[in-house]
Amino acid sequence: MKELGGTNGLSRRDFLRSGLVFGVGAQALSSGYAAVPDVFARAVLSAKSAAVQNDKVLVMIQLGGGNDGLQTVIPIGSSQYRDFRPQLSAAAAKAQPINKDVGLHENLKGIKTLYDAGKVAIVQGVGYTNPSFSHFDSIRVWETADPARRQQDGWLGSAIAKNYDSAGHPLVGCACGTTNVPGMLRDLQATLIVIDDVKTFGFQGGQNVEDVMGTLYKSTPGIYGALFDTAMSTVRDTVAQLRTSSAKYTPKGNYTDKVQLVYSSKNQLAAALQLAAELIVTGTGVKVLHVTLGGFDTHYTELNRHDSLMAYLDSAITAFHDDLTAYGMADRVMIATWSEFGRRPKENASGGTDHGTASPIFLIGDGVKGGLYGETPNLSKLDQLGNLSYAVDFRAVYQEILASHLGVDAKEILGQSFDRVPFVKAPA
Repeated sequence: MKELGGTNGLSRRDFLRSGLVFGVGAQALSSGYAAVPDVFARAVLSAKSAAVQNDKVLVMIQLGGGNDGLQTVIPIGSSQYRDFRPQLSAAAAKAQPINKDVGLHENLKGIKTLYDAGKVAIVQGVGYTNPSFSHFDSIRVWETADPARRQQDGWLGSAIAKNYDSAGHPLVGCACGTTNVPGMLRDLQATLIVIDDVKTFGFQGGQNVEDVMGTLYKSTPGIYGALFDTAMSTVRDTVAQLRTSSAKYTPKGNYTDKVQLVYSSKNQLAAALQLAAELIVTGTGVKVLHVTLGGFDTHYTELNRHDSLMAYLDSAITAFHDDLTAYGMADRVMIATWSEFGRRPKENASGGTDHGTASPIFLIGDGVKGGLYGETPNLSKLDQLGNLSYAVDFRAVYQEILASHLGVDAKEILGQSFDRVPFVKAPA
């Protein structure tokens, strides 16, 4: 395609391939965009009615880098744990006991309070067959729900495309505090919004991009111009809705990002969750949200780094739950954590841990049936590589989220059925 004059070498094709970029979010986020992944395909499809009629919301929190499950849900009753981790096992003495065998990390005080109130389910030993120790590869497995690595679409993106009118309601799926579409939400038939700016309410790039938009439309007549105009109308309407939400919302949780994390200075989880709360409580129609906390690839000096991350994770989740509770919406929202893999049972020579296998998943919310699920990792029965054996297929957790919380056909998304992990109080 010929490049259009006055657009600094940006063609319409390049513009659409790159996505539509604007900043629209909540306090303390820095820059972002709404991505319309396939304008043509989406626009020529007739809008469908929402297949699912409920008010449930899912918030996925990615613990990026590989969270150490043995330092999160600590096997306080295991002498093998202390043998394997002469430095890291110091955390056991300060852990908050759940029972005689396991305890929560000392810095997960808010989550422990919620656990004691029956609002936290912990599924232990979650993993999959033939695990990968590559960040990229294992993240893809968790995002697509496909250990065989054949699928390209995300499991939540597929759920959105098959069950919700995301073309008519583009805020159904939203990633907060990032500039990329998370793989879990990616699907060419699902419209997704990615937000990480509250300040500009305009396209990233300023007036130059506004001028490009006008030039592209005027220079592309017929159906292509109409399709582009449809996409731009969706973006403008979404920005207007987000502005209204921001004006209506007052946080009722104590969110703070004034935290000096030992690793990574750009983990604005609290701000991302505050934005998620804004979208939920102001009635935007959001159903699925994704946020990320990085820094969990703890190959060295893990003790202090992991302590810091646990404290920050706990404060952000506690503020989010407090906010939703104050607005009377905590029974509608489920928080689910995930990480691409756990860590090896034995600490390394650098006081850290290397890439491992199974790890716990947390499910948090007033609609959760709290308690321990799965099996506590057996440190006396490691696999041939010296890693933890998994007890629960991660897709079984996804199945319960899809079927019992969101109320969609899990088999249609996952391709098969799994043994149920019943951590939802009243299945949809």
